[in-house]
Amino acid sequence: MDKPAPSNIPEYTVGELSGAVKRTIEGAFGRVRVRGEVTEAKAYGPTRFYFSMKDPEGGGKIRCVMWSWSPGRSGIKPENGTEVIASGKLTTYPDQSNYQLTVDRLDYAGEGALLAAIEKLRAKLLAEGLFDTERKRPLPRLPAVIGVISSERGAVIQDIITTIQRRFPRKILLWPVPVQGEGAAARIAAAIEGFNRMRPAPDVIIVARGGGSLEDLMAFNDEAVVRAAAASHIPLISAVGHETDTTLIDFASDRRAPTPTAAAEMAVPARLDLLAALRQTEARLQAAGTARVERARTRLDRAANALPDLPGRVQAARQRLDDLSARLARAPATGIASKRAALAAIAPRLPHPREGIFARRAAIAMQQQRQGAAMRRLLDQRRARLDRIANPAPRIAGALREATARLHGLAARLAAASYTAVLARGFALVRDSAGAPIASAAAVQPGAALTLVFADGEAGVVAAQKRARAKTPPPQASLL
Repeated sequence: MDKPAPSNIPEYTVGELSGAVKRTIEGAFGRVRVRGEVTEAKAYGPTRFYFSMKDPEGGGKIRCVMWSWSPGRSGIKPENGTEVIASGKLTTYPDQSNYQLTVDRLDYAGEGALLAAIEKLRAKLLAEGLFDTERKRPLPRLPAVIGVISSERGAVIQDIITTIQRRFPRKILLWPVPVQGEGAAARIAAAIEGFNRMRPAPDVIIVARGGGSLEDLMAFNDEAVVRAAAASHIPLISAVGHETDTTLIDFASDRRAPTPTAAAEMAVPARLDLLAALRQTEARLQAAGTARVERARTRLDRAANALPDLPGRVQAARQRLDDLSARLARAPATGIASKRAALAAIAPRLPHPREGIFARRAAIAMQQQRQGAAMRRLLDQRRARLDRIANPAPRIAGALREATARLHGLAARLAAASYTAVLARGFALVRDSAGAPIASAAAVQPGAALTLVFADGEAGVVAAQKRARAKTPPPQASLL
Protein backbone atom coordinates (compact mmCIF):
# COMPACT_ATOMS: atom_id res chain seq x y z
CA MET A 1 0.00 0.00 0.00
CA ASP A 2 1.41 3.36 -1.02
CA LYS A 3 2.00 6.00 1.63
CA PRO A 4 0.17 9.34 1.18
CA ALA A 5 2.19 12.07 -0.27
CA PRO A 6 3.56 14.51 2.28
CA SER A 7 1.54 17.81 2.66
CA ASN A 8 2.37 21.18 4.14
CA ILE A 9 -1.29 21.77 5.29
CA PRO A 10 -1.31 22.07 9.08
CA GLU A 11 -3.15 19.34 10.94
CA TYR A 12 -5.59 20.15 13.84
CA THR A 13 -7.56 18.14 16.30
CA VAL A 14 -11.28 18.88 16.54
CA GLY A 15 -10.80 20.74 19.79
CA GLU A 16 -7.90 22.76 18.38
CA LEU A 17 -9.91 23.73 15.32
CA SER A 18 -12.96 24.67 17.42
CA GLY A 19 -10.78 26.79 19.66
CA ALA A 20 -9.14 28.48 16.70
CA VAL A 21 -12.52 29.28 15.15
CA LYS A 22 -13.77 30.60 18.52
CA ARG A 23 -10.76 32.89 18.93
CA THR A 24 -11.03 34.08 15.34
CA ILE A 25 -14.73 34.95 15.59
CA GLU A 26 -14.51 36.59 18.99
CA GLY A 27 -11.38 38.51 17.98
CA ALA A 28 -12.78 39.68 14.69
CA PHE A 29 -16.20 40.83 15.89
CA GLY A 30 -16.17 41.27 19.65
CA ARG A 31 -19.35 43.07 20.83
CA VAL A 32 -21.99 43.58 18.11
CA ARG A 33 -25.56 44.82 17.58
CA VAL A 34 -27.72 42.62 15.37
CA ARG A 35 -31.16 43.47 14.01
CA GLY A 36 -33.63 40.72 13.14
CA GLU A 37 -36.89 38.93 13.93
CA VAL A 38 -37.10 36.63 16.96
CA THR A 39 -38.03 33.02 16.23
CA GLU A 40 -37.83 29.65 18.00
CA ALA A 41 -37.85 31.35 21.43
CA LYS A 42 -37.68 29.00 24.41
CA ALA A 43 -37.51 29.93 28.10
CA TYR A 44 -35.70 27.92 30.76
CA GLY A 45 -36.84 29.44 34.00
CA PRO A 46 -37.61 33.16 34.34
CA THR A 47 -34.11 34.40 33.38
CA ARG A 48 -32.66 32.10 30.65
CA PHE A 49 -33.78 32.18 27.03
CA TYR A 50 -32.72 30.39 23.83
CA PHE A 51 -33.91 31.79 20.51
CA SER A 52 -32.90 32.54 16.96
CA MET A 53 -32.86 35.74 14.94
CA LYS A 54 -33.62 35.78 11.25
CA ASP A 55 -33.50 38.44 8.63
CA PRO A 56 -37.11 39.53 7.88
CA GLU A 57 -36.22 39.77 4.19
CA GLY A 58 -34.60 36.32 4.20
CA GLY A 59 -30.98 35.39 3.83
CA GLY A 60 -29.77 34.20 7.22
CA LYS A 61 -30.42 33.02 10.77
CA ILE A 62 -28.27 33.09 13.88
CA ARG A 63 -28.70 31.28 17.17
CA CYS A 64 -28.86 33.39 20.35
CA VAL A 65 -28.69 32.74 24.06
CA MET A 66 -29.60 35.17 26.83
CA TRP A 67 -28.43 34.62 30.40
CA SER A 68 -29.54 36.33 33.63
CA TRP A 69 -32.34 38.38 32.08
CA SER A 70 -33.83 41.13 34.25
CA PRO A 71 -36.22 44.00 33.43
CA GLY A 72 -34.52 47.29 32.69
CA ARG A 73 -30.99 45.92 32.63
CA SER A 74 -31.63 43.39 29.87
CA GLY A 75 -34.46 45.22 28.09
CA ILE A 76 -37.42 43.27 26.72
CA LYS A 77 -38.09 39.54 26.75
CA PRO A 78 -37.58 37.66 23.47
CA GLU A 79 -40.93 36.82 21.87
CA ASN A 80 -41.52 35.14 18.52
CA GLY A 81 -42.30 37.51 15.67
CA THR A 82 -40.85 40.59 17.38
CA GLU A 83 -38.33 42.65 15.45
CA VAL A 84 -35.51 43.51 17.85
CA ILE A 85 -31.96 44.80 18.10
CA ALA A 86 -29.79 42.37 20.08
CA SER A 87 -26.62 43.62 21.75
CA GLY A 88 -23.99 41.10 22.84
CA LYS A 89 -20.89 39.13 22.03
CA LEU A 90 -20.44 36.77 19.07
CA THR A 91 -19.00 33.40 20.11
CA THR A 92 -19.20 29.69 19.28
CA TYR A 93 -20.68 26.55 20.77
CA PRO A 94 -18.00 23.90 20.22
CA ASP A 95 -20.20 20.90 21.06
CA GLN A 96 -22.24 21.48 17.92
CA SER A 97 -19.73 23.48 15.88
CA ASN A 98 -22.16 26.44 15.77
CA TYR A 99 -21.58 30.07 16.31
CA GLN A 100 -24.07 32.04 18.38
CA LEU A 101 -24.76 35.44 19.85
CA THR A 102 -24.65 35.76 23.63
CA VAL A 103 -27.17 38.55 24.16
CA ASP A 104 -27.10 40.85 27.17
CA ARG A 105 -29.78 43.30 26.00
CA LEU A 106 -32.78 43.31 23.64
CA ASP A 107 -34.53 46.42 22.33
CA TYR A 108 -37.38 46.89 19.92
CA ALA A 109 -36.26 47.69 16.44
CA GLY A 110 -38.01 50.81 15.16
CA GLU A 111 -41.23 52.56 16.10
CA GLY A 112 -43.45 50.04 14.35
CA ALA A 113 -42.14 47.23 16.54
CA LEU A 114 -42.67 49.36 19.65
CA LEU A 115 -46.25 50.11 18.67
CA ALA A 116 -46.92 46.43 17.99
CA ALA A 117 -45.54 45.47 21.39
CA ILE A 118 -47.56 48.20 23.10
CA GLU A 119 -50.74 47.10 21.34
CA LYS A 120 -50.15 43.48 22.32
CA LEU A 121 -49.69 44.42 25.98
CA ARG A 122 -52.73 46.72 25.83
CA ALA A 123 -54.93 43.89 24.51
CA LYS A 124 -53.66 41.58 27.26
CA LEU A 125 -54.33 44.05 30.08
CA LEU A 126 -57.69 45.02 28.58
CA ALA A 127 -58.75 41.36 28.63
CA GLU A 128 -57.80 41.22 32.33
CA GLY A 129 -60.12 44.16 33.06
CA LEU A 130 -57.42 46.61 34.18
CA PHE A 131 -58.89 49.35 31.98
CA ASP A 132 -62.56 48.89 32.96
CA THR A 133 -64.49 52.07 33.69
CA GLU A 134 -65.94 50.53 36.87
CA ARG A 135 -62.44 50.55 38.38
CA LYS A 136 -62.08 54.32 38.05
CA ARG A 137 -62.24 56.26 41.32
CA PRO A 138 -63.50 59.85 41.62
CA LEU A 139 -60.95 62.54 42.45
CA PRO A 140 -61.26 64.23 45.87
CA ARG A 141 -62.94 67.64 45.82
CA LEU A 142 -60.18 69.40 47.77
CA PRO A 143 -57.15 67.20 48.57
CA ALA A 144 -54.99 68.13 51.54
CA VAL A 145 -51.81 66.45 50.19
CA ILE A 146 -50.88 65.83 46.54
CA GLY A 147 -48.27 63.22 45.66
CA VAL A 148 -46.26 63.85 42.47
CA ILE A 149 -44.14 61.18 40.71
CA SER A 150 -41.81 62.86 38.23
CA SER A 151 -38.26 64.02 37.68
CA GLU A 152 -37.03 66.44 40.31
CA ARG A 153 -35.39 68.49 37.56
CA GLY A 154 -37.16 70.04 34.63
CA ALA A 155 -40.16 72.19 33.88
CA VAL A 156 -42.77 69.53 34.67
CA ILE A 157 -42.57 69.70 38.46
CA GLN A 158 -42.27 73.47 38.37
CA ASP A 159 -45.42 73.77 36.25
CA ILE A 160 -47.33 71.54 38.67
CA ILE A 161 -46.16 73.46 41.75
CA THR A 162 -46.88 76.85 40.13
CA THR A 163 -50.36 75.80 39.00
CA ILE A 164 -51.34 74.38 42.40
CA GLN A 165 -50.03 77.42 44.29
CA ARG A 166 -51.92 79.71 41.93
CA ARG A 167 -55.23 77.83 42.01
CA PHE A 168 -55.37 76.57 45.58
CA PRO A 169 -52.17 76.15 47.64
CA ARG A 170 -51.84 72.56 48.89
CA LYS A 171 -49.05 70.45 50.34
CA ILE A 172 -47.05 68.67 47.60
CA LEU A 173 -44.96 65.50 48.11
CA LEU A 174 -42.49 64.81 45.30
CA TRP A 175 -41.21 61.27 44.73
CA PRO A 176 -38.30 61.82 42.31
CA VAL A 177 -37.83 59.15 39.64
CA PRO A 178 -36.10 58.93 36.26
CA VAL A 179 -38.78 59.22 33.58
CA GLN A 180 -36.87 57.42 30.81
CA GLY A 181 -33.96 55.12 30.29
CA GLU A 182 -32.81 51.98 32.04
CA GLY A 183 -34.59 51.25 35.34
CA ALA A 184 -37.12 54.09 34.94
CA ALA A 185 -40.17 51.78 34.77
CA ALA A 186 -39.22 49.89 37.93
CA ARG A 187 -38.64 53.17 39.82
CA ILE A 188 -42.01 54.60 38.71
CA ALA A 189 -43.90 51.42 39.74
CA ALA A 190 -42.08 51.44 43.10
CA ALA A 191 -43.03 55.11 43.63
CA ILE A 192 -46.75 54.38 43.06
CA GLU A 193 -46.63 51.46 45.48
CA GLY A 194 -44.66 53.56 47.98
CA PHE A 195 -47.27 56.34 48.04
CA ASN A 196 -49.97 53.70 48.63
CA ARG A 197 -48.03 52.28 51.60
CA MET A 198 -47.33 55.70 53.10
CA ARG A 199 -49.23 56.68 56.26
CA PRO A 200 -50.71 59.20 56.10
CA ALA A 201 -51.02 58.77 52.36
CA PRO A 202 -51.59 61.60 49.86
CA ASP A 203 -55.14 62.18 48.71
CA VAL A 204 -54.29 62.08 45.00
CA ILE A 205 -51.26 61.06 42.91
CA ILE A 206 -49.99 62.74 39.73
CA VAL A 207 -47.64 60.77 37.46
CA ALA A 208 -46.11 63.26 35.02
CA ARG A 209 -43.36 63.87 32.51
CA GLY A 210 -42.88 66.15 29.50
CA GLY A 211 -43.10 65.24 25.86
CA GLY A 212 -40.73 62.98 24.00
CA SER A 213 -40.42 60.31 21.36
CA LEU A 214 -42.09 56.92 21.60
CA GLU A 215 -38.85 55.42 22.91
CA ASP A 216 -38.63 58.14 25.57
CA LEU A 217 -42.15 57.34 26.81
CA MET A 218 -41.71 53.55 26.88
CA ALA A 219 -41.30 53.51 30.67
CA PHE A 220 -44.99 54.47 30.96
CA ASN A 221 -45.95 51.60 28.64
CA ASP A 222 -44.23 49.08 30.90
CA GLU A 223 -46.46 46.33 32.31
CA ALA A 224 -45.22 46.81 35.89
CA VAL A 225 -46.08 50.53 35.80
CA VAL A 226 -49.54 49.90 34.35
CA ARG A 227 -50.34 47.23 36.94
CA ALA A 228 -49.13 49.46 39.77
CA ALA A 229 -51.39 52.29 38.55
CA ALA A 230 -54.39 49.95 38.29
CA ALA A 231 -53.76 48.53 41.77
CA SER A 232 -53.43 51.96 43.43
CA HIS A 233 -56.16 52.64 46.00
CA ILE A 234 -55.32 56.36 45.81
CA PRO A 235 -56.91 58.20 42.84
CA LEU A 236 -54.23 58.64 40.17
CA ILE A 237 -53.89 61.23 37.38
CA SER A 238 -51.60 60.44 34.46
CA ALA A 239 -49.99 63.38 32.64
CA VAL A 240 -47.39 61.86 30.31
CA GLY A 241 -46.16 63.66 27.20
CA HIS A 242 -48.10 66.12 25.14
CA GLU A 243 -51.82 66.11 24.42
CA THR A 244 -51.40 63.82 21.40
CA ASP A 245 -49.26 61.29 23.26
CA THR A 246 -51.01 58.23 24.68
CA THR A 247 -49.40 55.64 26.93
CA LEU A 248 -50.80 52.55 28.64
CA ILE A 249 -50.75 54.22 32.05
CA ASP A 250 -53.39 56.61 30.69
CA PHE A 251 -55.83 53.69 30.36
CA ALA A 252 -55.16 52.37 33.87
CA SER A 253 -55.24 55.74 35.66
CA ASP A 254 -58.43 57.24 37.12
CA ARG A 255 -58.06 60.44 35.05
CA ARG A 256 -55.87 61.34 32.09
CA ALA A 257 -54.58 64.87 31.72
CA PRO A 258 -53.23 66.11 28.36
CA THR A 259 -50.40 67.99 30.09
CA PRO A 260 -48.87 68.21 33.59
CA THR A 261 -50.42 71.67 34.00
CA ALA A 262 -53.85 70.24 33.21
CA ALA A 263 -53.22 67.48 35.76
CA ALA A 264 -52.58 70.13 38.46
CA GLU A 265 -55.80 71.89 37.45
CA MET A 266 -57.69 68.59 37.80
CA ALA A 267 -56.19 67.93 41.21
CA VAL A 268 -57.29 71.19 42.89
CA PRO A 269 -60.10 73.61 42.16
CA ALA A 270 -59.50 77.30 41.46
CA ARG A 271 -59.73 79.25 44.69
CA LEU A 272 -61.22 82.27 42.95
CA ASP A 273 -63.87 80.06 41.36
CA LEU A 274 -64.68 78.60 44.77
CA LEU A 275 -64.89 82.07 46.30
CA ALA A 276 -67.18 83.20 43.49
CA ALA A 277 -69.33 80.10 43.92
CA LEU A 278 -69.32 80.68 47.68
CA ARG A 279 -70.46 84.30 47.23
CA GLN A 280 -73.13 83.19 44.82
CA THR A 281 -74.29 80.52 47.26
CA GLU A 282 -74.25 83.08 50.08
CA ALA A 283 -76.37 85.46 48.03
CA ARG A 284 -78.80 82.70 47.17
CA LEU A 285 -79.00 81.67 50.84
CA GLN A 286 -79.65 85.26 51.90
CA ALA A 287 -82.32 85.67 49.24
CA ALA A 288 -83.90 82.37 50.22
CA GLY A 289 -83.79 83.37 53.92
CA THR A 290 -85.35 86.76 53.21
CA ALA A 291 -88.06 85.19 51.07
CA ARG A 292 -88.78 82.65 53.78
CA VAL A 293 -89.06 85.36 56.44
CA GLU A 294 -91.40 87.35 54.20
CA ARG A 295 -93.56 84.29 53.60
CA ALA A 296 -93.68 83.61 57.35
CA ARG A 297 -94.59 87.25 58.03
CA THR A 298 -97.37 87.09 55.44
CA ARG A 299 -98.76 83.89 56.96
CA LEU A 300 -98.59 85.50 60.42
CA ASP A 301 -100.50 88.56 59.23
CA ARG A 302 -103.15 86.37 57.65
CA ALA A 303 -103.45 84.33 60.84
CA ALA A 304 -103.70 87.51 62.93
CA ASN A 305 -106.48 88.80 60.69
CA ALA A 306 -108.30 85.50 60.96
CA LEU A 307 -108.21 85.51 64.79
CA PRO A 308 -111.47 86.59 66.55
CA ASP A 309 -111.90 89.88 68.48
CA LEU A 310 -110.97 88.58 71.93
CA PRO A 311 -111.85 91.78 73.91
CA GLY A 312 -115.23 91.97 72.22
CA ARG A 313 -115.90 88.29 72.89
CA VAL A 314 -114.97 88.72 76.56
CA GLN A 315 -117.31 91.73 76.86
CA ALA A 316 -120.16 89.75 75.26
CA ALA A 317 -119.54 86.86 77.64
CA ARG A 318 -119.61 89.21 80.63
CA GLN A 319 -122.91 90.68 79.43
CA ARG A 320 -124.42 87.19 79.04
CA LEU A 321 -123.22 86.33 82.54
CA ASP A 322 -124.94 89.39 84.02
CA ASP A 323 -128.14 88.57 82.18
CA LEU A 324 -128.10 84.98 83.42
CA SER A 325 -127.43 86.15 87.00
CA ALA A 326 -130.50 88.39 86.91
CA ARG A 327 -132.64 85.62 85.49
CA LEU A 328 -131.35 83.24 88.15
CA ALA A 329 -132.42 85.62 90.91
CA ARG A 330 -135.96 85.74 89.52
CA ALA A 331 -136.17 82.02 88.75
CA PRO A 332 -137.47 80.65 92.17
CA ALA A 333 -140.49 82.96 92.43
CA THR A 334 -141.28 82.50 88.75
CA GLY A 335 -140.96 78.71 89.00
CA ILE A 336 -143.19 78.45 92.06
CA ALA A 337 -145.85 80.62 90.42
CA SER A 338 -145.79 78.51 87.26
CA LYS A 339 -146.06 75.26 89.25
CA ARG A 340 -149.02 76.63 91.25
CA ALA A 341 -150.79 77.61 88.04
CA ALA A 342 -150.22 74.13 86.57
CA LEU A 343 -151.53 72.51 89.77
CA ALA A 344 -154.61 74.70 89.74
CA ALA A 345 -155.26 73.71 86.13
CA ILE A 346 -155.16 69.94 86.78
CA ALA A 347 -156.74 69.91 90.29
CA PRO A 348 -160.36 69.82 89.02
CA ARG A 349 -159.58 66.75 86.96
CA LEU A 350 -158.15 64.72 89.86
CA PRO A 351 -160.62 62.20 91.60
CA HIS A 352 -161.49 62.57 95.32
CA PRO A 353 -159.61 60.13 97.64
CA ARG A 354 -162.86 58.77 99.08
CA GLU A 355 -163.89 57.46 95.62
CA GLY A 356 -160.66 55.53 95.38
CA ILE A 357 -161.12 54.06 98.87
CA PHE A 358 -164.67 52.86 98.07
CA ALA A 359 -163.45 51.23 94.82
CA ARG A 360 -160.61 49.51 96.63
CA ARG A 361 -163.00 48.17 99.33
CA ALA A 362 -165.37 46.72 96.70
CA ALA A 363 -162.46 45.00 94.91
CA ILE A 364 -161.24 43.53 98.22
CA ALA A 365 -164.69 42.13 99.04
CA MET A 366 -164.97 40.52 95.60
CA GLN A 367 -161.55 38.96 96.05
CA GLN A 368 -162.51 37.59 99.48
CA GLN A 369 -165.61 35.89 98.03
CA ARG A 370 -163.57 34.25 95.29
CA GLN A 371 -160.96 32.99 97.74
CA GLY A 372 -163.68 31.55 100.07
CA ALA A 373 -165.26 29.53 97.22
CA ALA A 374 -161.84 28.21 96.14
CA MET A 375 -161.04 27.15 99.72
CA ARG A 376 -164.33 25.27 100.08
CA ARG A 377 -163.70 23.36 96.83
CA LEU A 378 -160.17 22.43 97.96
CA LEU A 379 -161.51 21.20 101.36
CA ASP A 380 -164.10 19.00 99.64
CA GLN A 381 -161.38 17.41 97.41
CA ARG A 382 -159.11 16.73 100.42
CA ARG A 383 -162.00 15.19 102.43
CA ALA A 384 -162.89 12.77 99.60
CA ARG A 385 -159.25 11.57 99.33
CA LEU A 386 -159.12 11.08 103.11
CA ASP A 387 -162.30 8.96 103.01
CA ARG A 388 -160.81 6.69 100.32
CA ILE A 389 -157.66 6.20 102.34
CA ALA A 390 -159.61 5.44 105.59
CA ASN A 391 -161.70 2.55 103.94
CA PRO A 392 -159.19 0.52 101.74
CA ALA A 393 -160.97 -2.95 101.69
CA PRO A 394 -162.64 -2.72 98.27
CA ARG A 395 -159.44 -1.42 96.63
CA ILE A 396 -157.28 -4.17 98.20
CA ALA A 397 -159.73 -6.96 97.15
CA GLY A 398 -159.60 -5.82 93.53
CA ALA A 399 -155.79 -5.73 93.57
CA LEU A 400 -155.64 -9.32 94.99
CA ARG A 401 -157.90 -10.59 92.25
CA GLU A 402 -155.70 -9.03 89.57
CA ALA A 403 -152.47 -10.50 91.13
CA THR A 404 -154.04 -14.02 91.35
CA ALA A 405 -155.00 -13.92 87.68
CA ARG A 406 -151.43 -12.87 86.68
CA LEU A 407 -149.92 -15.72 88.77
CA HIS A 408 -152.15 -18.36 87.08
CA GLY A 409 -151.09 -17.11 83.68
CA LEU A 410 -147.36 -17.23 84.59
CA ALA A 411 -147.69 -20.78 85.99
CA ALA A 412 -149.31 -21.98 82.78
CA ARG A 413 -146.53 -20.42 80.69
CA LEU A 414 -143.85 -21.96 82.95
CA ALA A 415 -145.44 -25.44 82.69
CA ALA A 416 -145.57 -25.16 78.91
CA ALA A 417 -141.87 -24.24 78.77
CA SER A 418 -140.70 -27.06 81.18
CA TYR A 419 -138.87 -30.12 79.68
CA THR A 420 -141.17 -32.44 81.74
CA ALA A 421 -143.99 -31.52 79.42
CA VAL A 422 -141.82 -32.63 76.53
CA LEU A 423 -141.04 -35.92 78.30
CA ALA A 424 -144.75 -36.47 78.82
CA ARG A 425 -145.18 -36.39 75.07
CA GLY A 426 -142.93 -39.50 74.68
CA PHE A 427 -139.46 -38.03 74.51
CA ALA A 428 -136.46 -38.98 76.74
CA LEU A 429 -133.51 -36.98 78.19
CA VAL A 430 -130.04 -38.59 77.83
CA ARG A 431 -127.46 -38.00 80.60
CA ASP A 432 -123.84 -39.25 80.82
CA SER A 433 -122.31 -40.94 83.87
CA ALA A 434 -121.75 -37.53 85.51
CA GLY A 435 -125.41 -36.51 85.04
CA ALA A 436 -124.73 -33.92 82.34
CA PRO A 437 -127.22 -33.87 79.46
CA ILE A 438 -126.01 -35.08 76.02
CA ALA A 439 -127.39 -33.22 73.03
CA SER A 440 -125.71 -34.97 70.02
CA ALA A 441 -124.69 -38.48 68.93
CA ALA A 442 -121.14 -37.34 68.26
CA ALA A 443 -120.62 -36.86 72.02
CA VAL A 444 -121.48 -40.54 72.81
CA GLN A 445 -118.64 -43.07 72.82
CA PRO A 446 -119.46 -46.82 72.22
CA GLY A 447 -119.77 -48.71 75.55
CA ALA A 448 -120.45 -45.57 77.57
CA ALA A 449 -122.91 -45.84 80.48
CA LEU A 450 -125.89 -43.56 79.88
CA THR A 451 -129.07 -42.69 81.80
CA LEU A 452 -132.40 -42.19 80.01
CA VAL A 453 -134.83 -39.91 81.83
CA PHE A 454 -138.59 -40.44 81.05
CA ALA A 455 -141.64 -38.63 82.31
CA ASP A 456 -142.29 -41.32 84.94
CA GLY A 457 -138.71 -42.42 85.84
CA GLU A 458 -135.17 -43.26 84.72
CA ALA A 459 -133.40 -46.25 83.06
CA GLY A 460 -129.66 -47.10 82.71
CA VAL A 461 -128.33 -48.23 79.29
CA VAL A 462 -124.94 -48.90 77.58
CA ALA A 463 -124.23 -47.20 74.25
CA ALA A 464 -123.73 -49.48 71.26
CA GLN A 465 -121.94 -48.64 67.95
CA LYS A 466 -122.98 -45.26 66.49
CA ARG A 467 -125.03 -45.21 63.28
CA ALA A 468 -125.44 -42.28 61.00
CA ARG A 469 -128.96 -40.90 60.81
CA ALA A 470 -130.57 -41.26 57.38
CA LYS A 471 -131.32 -38.00 55.76
CA THR A 472 -134.98 -37.34 55.15
CA PRO A 473 -135.52 -36.51 51.47
CA PRO A 474 -137.01 -33.09 50.84
CA PRO A 475 -140.72 -33.05 50.02
CA GLN A 476 -141.59 -33.16 46.33
CA ALA A 477 -143.97 -30.73 44.84
CA SER A 478 -147.04 -32.16 43.11
CA LEU A 479 -149.75 -30.76 41.03
CA LEU A 480 -153.31 -30.88 42.48
